[in-house]
Amino acid sequence: MSLFDNQRLNQSVLRLDIEGLRRGEYTDRYFTNVVQVLGGLAREVYHYSGTNPRQFANAKNAHTGDAFVEAQIFNRRAPIAFVAGVDVALAMLRHATGSYDANDHFIETWQNLEVVAVQDGDLTYYDGNVEQVLTVIEMRGRYRDFAVLETPMLGVLSRASRIATNVYEVLQVCNGKQVSYFPARFDVPEVQALDGYAYWLAVQRYNQENHRQLRPSVSTPAQARYWGGKASGTIPHALIACFLADETETMIHFARQMPIETPRILLADFNNDIVRSSLQVLAKFWEYYRTAYDVRDETAMRQWTLNGVRLDTSANMRDDALKEGDPKGVSPLLVRTVRTALNNAWASWGVPKHLEDVAREYCRQVQIVVTGGFNREKIELFERARTPVDVYGVGSSFLSNYKDTNTDFTMDIVRLKLNEQWHDVAKVGRKPSDNPDLKTVDLSVF
Repeated sequence: MSLFDNQRLNQSVLRLDIEGLRRGEYTDRYFTNVVQVLGGLAREVYHYSGTNPRQFANAKNAHTGDAFVEAQIFNRRAPIAFVAGVDVALAMLRHATGSYDANDHFIETWQNLEVVAVQDGDLTYYDGNVEQVLTVIEMRGRYRDFAVLETPMLGVLSRASRIATNVYEVLQVCNGKQVSYFPARFDVPEVQALDGYAYWLAVQRYNQENHRQLRPSVSTPAQARYWGGKASGTIPHALIACFLADETETMIHFARQMPIETPRILLADFNNDIVRSSLQVLAKFWEYYRTAYDVRDETAMRQWTLNGVRLDTSANMRDDALKEGDPKGVSPLLVRTVRTALNNAWASWGVPKHLEDVAREYCRQVQIVVTGGFNREKIELFERARTPVDVYGVGSSFLSNYKDTNTDFTMDIVRLKLNEQWHDVAKVGRKPSDNPDLKTVDLSVF
């Protein structure tokens, strides 16, 4: 359940490969080995007959094949991790907990699990002490019934929480500006729905904490699937190429063909002269806008409003508007140069006195969108320089999985039930932990 809409993601939305999960298709082989070993012992009605190194009472009565355990899942990203993917992990428990009988029929046993979990959107904190972790899911049940789910559950939690945390940390330095999610081209299509959901969660928490109303913006419909949003987009370089590198002609026909609600944003770096390209398109749009304004045609006015220009200059290129020795790529200087040119564009249009204020506002409302290699550090640099950016588009850095962004999860068996008594069995260096944010889960809703 998300903290922000109190809605569960269930199988009708997630479309999990339940048969594949049950048969261990997504599971590290040693967990399927667990099922084979414990299942065989259960059929043999085996009782523990080892040396009992921790001296548990009544150990020889233990039915190892049906070991009833407490498992805990936790993360160690310091200092915080933004938790996402909990509902997906719980849906896996709901639909793939159980075992196959002698006739290869799957017997569901999720009803026998006791589960507590945090919600998608919760934060966990870690100070480096592995014996003081905040768990995100705790399960009690027969281990062989859910052993094969450890790999996919940890995988979905790790990926979703890594992306959510990466987004959340970027939002902390954006000063309330929109951050659009553009990593779709950097990974396989199958992960887009989960990734877009993780991004959405981070935006919701940022809005809640900072009393903002940032609009989540994703580039593919799949990225919006889990939260009911819509994808948005403007033009790629490829469309400009189809118009023989003519950015103005491209934007005219984009505005003609696309619905009013689609933003008119020029991708302005195709000819490496962003100021010239932006001013040409803006001037042409103004001609159509003024005609519509004169007759107060609101629809046509929206159609011919240039909503923004997008700067995507390659890091090895210096825009023609700058001088030798100025920075290459998208820089604060380039953004300021473009902003100044846009603001003053109307002055060369020969605007009648009574329309000067309209034309001035028409130019100033054009937003500047920047893309290309943006991450937390680069955005922080732009914001410290008070760069007049309106929207940051961030791509592959949201998928970053290096030392500082690693958000791996671990599952430990920490307790074992013997003769109705719980005994600590965590490996040396670990111990049972807890989290005050854990809440009882009703798996039937998944």
